[in-house]
Amino acid sequence: MIKACIFDLDGTVADTLTTIAYFSNEALKTYGFPTIETEKYKVLVGNGARVLMRRMFDTVGAPDDMFEEVLAYYVNTYDQDFMYLTTAFDGILPMLRGMKEKGIKTAIVSNKPDMTTCKISEELFGSLIDLCRGGREGVPLKPDPTAVQETMEALGVKPEECLYVGDTGTDMKTGKHAGIYTIGVTWGFRGEDELRENGADVIVNSPAEILKIALGGENRG
Repeated sequence: MIKACIFDLDGTVADTLTTIAYFSNEALKTYGFPTIETEKYKVLVGNGARVLMRRMFDTVGAPDDMFEEVLAYYVNTYDQDFMYLTTAFDGILPMLRGMKEKGIKTAIVSNKPDMTTCKISEELFGSLIDLCRGGREGVPLKPDPTAVQETMEALGVKPEECLYVGDTGTDMKTGKHAGIYTIGVTWGFRGEDELRENGADVIVNSPAEILKIALGGENRG
């Protein structure tokens, strides 16, 4: 019986690609570097702000001595207007309501900084999310399973009572490292091949399918 479902944030429940691209490009422009096409951010994101910025620097050939300053600018400006261009993906709210009605606990675990992650969750989902955790000092980022394991403990559930849902290979590895049945979604930042190659137990094309699996209406294999 599924008692909890843990979600990634960016590209899974929240459509943040244009937001990330906007603030990333604003940071690059501010410091005199060329910008990057929005679609290219799909392969730059997923491992936290520092890795995103490193990939951006490598893409545009920015010098390392500017790294910390541009990163700080990006994080600060994003946090000041964190909902700019951000929405929930179609079908996410009904799916979360369905879980709430059936007593299934929900959580978000993201590599995005903790404060921004939880503010976005509160704005988009409110009480539909029971627990939210982003990147925090002293806690390794995904695909390390520590944050997900801490979340399961806080929710009072075992791995076999939980689902993990994400849109990237990093998410699939995270779920597998935590011993959780792992669902890959097709509407996020990466494609089916990456999800399968990194251990997705099942791949879904709509949030309604996640609810069906959680309620036992679909064979988990």
